Amino acid sequence: MVLEKLGDSLKSTLKKITNAVFVDEKLINELVKDIQRALLQSDTNVKLVFDLSKNIKERAKEQTPAGITKREQLINIVYEELTNFLGKEAREIKIEKKPTKIMLVGLFGSGKTTTAGKLAKYYKKRGMKVAVIQTDTWRPAAYHQLKQLAEQVGVDFFGSEKEKDPVKIYRQAEDKLTNYDLVIVDTAGRDALSDDLIKELNDISVLVDADERLLVISADIGQAAERQAQAFHDTCNVTGVIVTKLEGTAKGGGALSACAVTKAAITFIGVGEKIDDLEQFFPKRFVGRLLGMGDLESLLEKAKEVMTEESAKDMQEKFLKGDFSLLDLYDQMAAMKKMGSFGKIMEMIPGMGQLKMPKDMLKTQEGKLEKWRYMMNSMTKRELEDPDVFNAERIDRVAAGSGVEINEVRELLKQYRQSKKMMKMFKGEQDMNKLMKKMKGRMPGM
Repeated sequence: MVLEKLGDSLKSTLKKITNAVFVDEKLINELVKDIQRALLQSDTNVKLVFDLSKNIKERAKEQTPAGITKREQLINIVYEELTNFLGKEAREIKIEKKPTKIMLVGLFGSGKTTTAGKLAKYYKKRGMKVAVIQTDTWRPAAYHQLKQLAEQVGVDFFGSEKEKDPVKIYRQAEDKLTNYDLVIVDTAGRDALSDDLIKELNDISVLVDADERLLVISADIGQAAERQAQAFHDTCNVTGVIVTKLEGTAKGGGALSACAVTKAAITFIGVGEKIDDLEQFFPKRFVGRLLGMGDLESLLEKAKEVMTEESAKDMQEKFLKGDFSLLDLYDQMAAMKKMGSFGKIMEMIPGMGQLKMPKDMLKTQEGKLEKWRYMMNSMTKRELEDPDVFNAERIDRVAAGSGVEINEVRELLKQYRQSKKMMKMFKGEQDMNKLMKKMKGRMPGM
């Protein structure tokens, strides 16, 4: 889960507000210290953290608007200030001219080449004709890696395994680029921003004349991201930032706040190793997930990629209603398998982020889905619609009919009961859910 520790800390802070009898200066100071601690532990810039703290304190002194309580106002302030902190509004890259050119820059290990493949897949899914160009002549595996990613995604690839001049490599492909909506240029990196890298980036930048120059920065470098962002911005005037490896680090706050230095907004975040694990960065949605408020917009966007809009909305209703049969459970899990890990999906559902669910319940059930289908084919209509009728005799019959072990049938039934229980827990989060429902209409983008 992206920035799990930071999210858990911020959710605990929100619970203090919802559980408080009075909102006074003591509570506000305590909350601000909690937020400071959480952000500093995620390696966020100290000055930026204290600026955020100051803003929250000052706004908390304002008069409460009519129609909401002081608690609701304070939650709204925390939400809005965190959103402002991360850039406030999303910055969308518009593919309006043909070809639109994106140049990726960054140091070794930042994930530029993988990100080039992910970007190609992201835009291809949206109907664009995409090409990727390899101009990284320093890393021996760069040519083969990008070529393989292009083949995997199904986009065109340009590059040269033997040519050592990136300018010549680009010129060889230049005449063919007018056939594409989007061209992604993967540049070379170094261990540090050296003089030779600066010259190389200047040369290729002038030649490509890219519409977007995106700095790819790894979340695990913490506060060093700030210096890196400034150096690259001075070199090639960075227009946006892609933060990679956010799923595997506690230091992501440093990379997320580095953009305050360059004034270049985060455009995408990498949230996993798979080719589809790239998301456009929406500050409001991101903060909503961190605070456990969910992100149904992103959930529905993911769902629409693997099913019809009608089916996606039907799945959402079944999730929130918590009233489903074994077949519904199978269909939901099969759909979620296509959308990503259960953990990532659950954090998008309002209220689910507040629950402390066992991690093994959130792991994708890929290996079990086919066996589940075998078991269900051996069940009666009544058993599928009402699994509570199962007894030892029925379990034995299903196991024999589907060729699985008895304990595997019991495991399926256990998974079903756990899912039902989880939904009931979700319904039981009365105070938080009621508050979030009221706030949903008052918070921009919610």
